[in-house]
Amino acid sequence: MSFEFVKEVISPEELLKAYPLPAKDVLRKKERDAQIRDVITGKSDKFLVVIGPCSADHEDAVCDYISRLAKVQDKVSDKLILIPRIYTNKPRTTGEGYKGMAHQPDPEKEPDLQEGLIAMRRMHLRAIAESGLTAADEMLYPENWPFVEDILSYVAVGARSVENQQHRLTISGMDIPAGMKNPTSGDFTVMLNSVVASQTSHTFLYRKWEVNTTGNPLSHTIIRGAVNKHGQSIPNYHYEDLVRLLDMYQERDLQNPATLVDANHANSNKNYSEQVRIVKEVLHSRRISTDIAKLVKGVMIESYIEPGSQEVSGHVYGKSITDPCLGWEESEKLIYTIADQIQ
Repeated sequence: MSFEFVKEVISPEELLKAYPLPAKDVLRKKERDAQIRDVITGKSDKFLVVIGPCSADHEDAVCDYISRLAKVQDKVSDKLILIPRIYTNKPRTTGEGYKGMAHQPDPEKEPDLQEGLIAMRRMHLRAIAESGLTAADEMLYPENWPFVEDILSYVAVGARSVENQQHRLTISGMDIPAGMKNPTSGDFTVMLNSVVASQTSHTFLYRKWEVNTTGNPLSHTIIRGAVNKHGQSIPNYHYEDLVRLLDMYQERDLQNPATLVDANHANSNKNYSEQVRIVKEVLHSRRISTDIAKLVKGVMIESYIEPGSQEVSGHVYGKSITDPCLGWEESEKLIYTIADQIQ
């Protein structure tokens, strides 16, 4: 056989029983979910800022970062909703390298999926307890959703997953906002098709069950730039791109038209410092067009305590071991700039 079945891992029911969400944090999540939902539906004119490390690699550093974020949230709560990135699954283009905490709870040791699931949930719970902020995670593995469905307030589907049917159908059963990124080709039609699919009801096979879903009206788009056939990055955050996306939304009968702009990845050509300029340009586009302001509900920023990135063996506290990130000082300043420019 080509598969070696190593061990049966903990079930979602067992994990949630062993690491439950405390009652006070259940209420916090309910409040946060309602606030974020109101932004996506247009009921609230607050602006979403999904911000944090490229990959949540070390619990202490990640929770330290999010506690800093919580202090800033208190100061900008009239304008912004900060959603920390706690990305515990890391997609790899070639399949090589660190695949995230859910895969490798210790980046310098061998994979351990059982311990990874525990570490993933434990970190999310600690972050909520210490900061009061519920987080975003990337849905790289649709079957992992039951392990975190009671603790996440936002889900993103990445550029390499957005065309996958199982991802689209799983999103259709969620009750929180889910951002569908444009594929690496940059095709807006593919991205919008994923929103159509995830807003629709479905019947499909999920974790040994035949399930029915009602569709997720909070599913929306995320534009993150593209890569052409020569491997060159092509940004898609400019005013003209936003107008084009708005026009394409208007051609479809979709609920709650909304998009977030990912300021890193192909939009910045992974030049993390460019995120500051890109966010400012997006804010300018919103100021000069009421329609664009209604469409663009937020931005995504890759940020950590220390700027840049390092090798897994680097051991610099709070510095990314995957894509380079904006440092804390610049990130804090950028959040205040966003708040000042939101009408």
